[in-house]
Amino acid sequence: MWLDRFSGHSTPAGSPPPPQNRSLSPAPRRSSHLAPNALSQRPGYSPRNSSLSLPYNGSASSLSTASRIPNGSALKQSMTTTPPTSDIPDPFKVLAGLVGAPLKDSESNGRKLDQARLIDRPPELWDGEDFEGHSLQELAKLHISDSLDRQVEKRRFSTQSIDEYGVENTKFEDLHRSILACDEVLRSVETYLTSFQTDLGVVSAEIETLQSRSTSLNTKLENRKTVEKLLGPAVEDISISPAVVKKISDGPIDEQWMKALGEVEVRSKAVETKAQVQGKVKAVEDIKPLLENLTNRAIERIRDFLVAQIKALRSPSGNAQILQQQAFLKHKDLYVFIARHSPKLAEELQQAYINTMRWYYLNHFTRYSKALEKIKLHIIDKNEMLGQDDAVRRGNIMQSSKPGGPPHDAFNLGRRIDLVKTSNQTALTSYVAEEDKSTHYLEVPFRNFNLALVDNASSEYAFLTEFFSPSSFHQVSRKFVEIFEPTFTLGRSLTRQLIDNTVDCLGVLLCVRLNQHFAFELQRRKVPTVDSYVNGTNMLLWPRFQMVMDMHCQSIRRATASISGRSGGSALSLMGGDSSKQSAAPHFLTQKFGQFLQGILALSSEAGDDEPVSSSLGRLVSDFEALLAKLGKGFGEAKKRERFLFNNYSLILTIISDTNGKLAEEQKAHLISLTHTHSEER
Repeated sequence: MWLDRFSGHSTPAGSPPPPQNRSLSPAPRRSSHLAPNALSQRPGYSPRNSSLSLPYNGSASSLSTASRIPNGSALKQSMTTTPPTSDIPDPFKVLAGLVGAPLKDSESNGRKLDQARLIDRPPELWDGEDFEGHSLQELAKLHISDSLDRQVEKRRFSTQSIDEYGVENTKFEDLHRSILACDEVLRSVETYLTSFQTDLGVVSAEIETLQSRSTSLNTKLENRKTVEKLLGPAVEDISISPAVVKKISDGPIDEQWMKALGEVEVRSKAVETKAQVQGKVKAVEDIKPLLENLTNRAIERIRDFLVAQIKALRSPSGNAQILQQQAFLKHKDLYVFIARHSPKLAEELQQAYINTMRWYYLNHFTRYSKALEKIKLHIIDKNEMLGQDDAVRRGNIMQSSKPGGPPHDAFNLGRRIDLVKTSNQTALTSYVAEEDKSTHYLEVPFRNFNLALVDNASSEYAFLTEFFSPSSFHQVSRKFVEIFEPTFTLGRSLTRQLIDNTVDCLGVLLCVRLNQHFAFELQRRKVPTVDSYVNGTNMLLWPRFQMVMDMHCQSIRRATASISGRSGGSALSLMGGDSSKQSAAPHFLTQKFGQFLQGILALSSEAGDDEPVSSSLGRLVSDFEALLAKLGKGFGEAKKRERFLFNNYSLILTIISDTNGKLAEEQKAHLISLTHTHSEER
């Protein structure tokens, strides 16, 4: 029978005998759970998706107790102690089903014996076996050799694995604990990564929200930039910063305040222009009240500032020119602002300034004129006429109660002409004038007063023109005259006081030339408003000059008349002796006349034809020639008379020889002709 042959099959040489508890079933035998492949499928261990997972569990607790029993003991114990389970199919029945014939009783008896040797196997291994059309004998032949080899190999590996496990038990336990620790770490990492993934999702959502908001803000920004390009200039034209408002309202008036005021002025003009061009615009209507209030506040502060500066001009120690430069002209735009926004207030400030400066100049020039009056002057009165004899003049001075003063020569110009030619344009101060102990001629106080007046008038006119720039030329001229009219009156009074009681013809002519020099200087400085004063002074000086010249002519005529009315002896006494002692030397009056003529010609080197000097001088020369002719008649001899006249005319010609000018050339030519007429050769 093939079953006996299957059970009695000999094993190959060198192979261990099959175990006694091996099942005789032809189905593939289930491998032992102690085999190596059994270790890779340990029950109770769930592999993880971690790189630290192992194919088997090294813990000793995961191994069954049977794995520690020597080979074959578990099978025997199972046969002796463990009863067969009821859910295991009967192999003989399975075999009978496969063969298709019932078994004999002997086989049934043997079945009981073999049943005790069966190894515990799951019943599902035997359900639905498919031999693919092979018979049992063919299947046994095909698999018998392979099964025996596998069983031998499995037994060898099982025994070897158990031995190795016993040796490496401690390592497996450490490895198991490490795996558990790694499991905990990986579990915490997994938790952290899960939380991080959740947070990352939240952050990603927030980033998307921020990105959308950023896109929206960029769009709004571009729109605002576009709108700003269009509305920026318009808003800038009418807007005023709070700093400007605070500066105008409470800040000190300085350069920064002026800049803020200029900005307010620009905004006001822009608002007025927009209101006229565009009509009613809400932004313009809103800004108008603020601009009006700010403008009113600026006007109020400017008014207080200018009033304070005008009051400072009345200070006794104040200098008007310094205040004008540092306080007024530095802030001249303030008055322009007031004149534009409040003309009535501007006129009031003008009048206040005019009244103050009129008082200022009148007060200071009154003090200055009084200081000049203290200067000692040479007294030249009617006793010092050209035809007056020196002896008679000295007798008159002795009879006069007034002191004669220091000696002087009223007919000699000398260095007095230096006042006209000097380049020094500085007037004496009041202190110097009061302390001066020397004696001067009348042109000295005249020059200093008028020089100071011209300087102050020029400065004031320049200030009025620049500070009151909105005013026209006629308005500025009217303001100037209103300021200086009292001072001009004072100057004319001083001039009249100096020339009314003097017969100093050279001094009066010097004043005329100085006045003309002042007129030229005023023209150079472009100050036409002082012309009235200059012309008024000329109207005082020229008549007085002509009057003094006429007085000299009358004195010469009186001397001539006295000679003609006398007897010959008396006439000869005028000549200095009787007929036997007659001398042809020049007369003493000729020396004075020559010096006087030289002074007038020197001061008239640039005189015009329209001046009264020429006519007055012609009369004087004619009268003196008549005097010399009368004196010459006193000589008995004609030759001596001609010599006398020649000597007198030659002396006069010599004295005036260094003079220049048209009038001087005419007089020199006339004298040359006279000398030729009365020369001895003729």
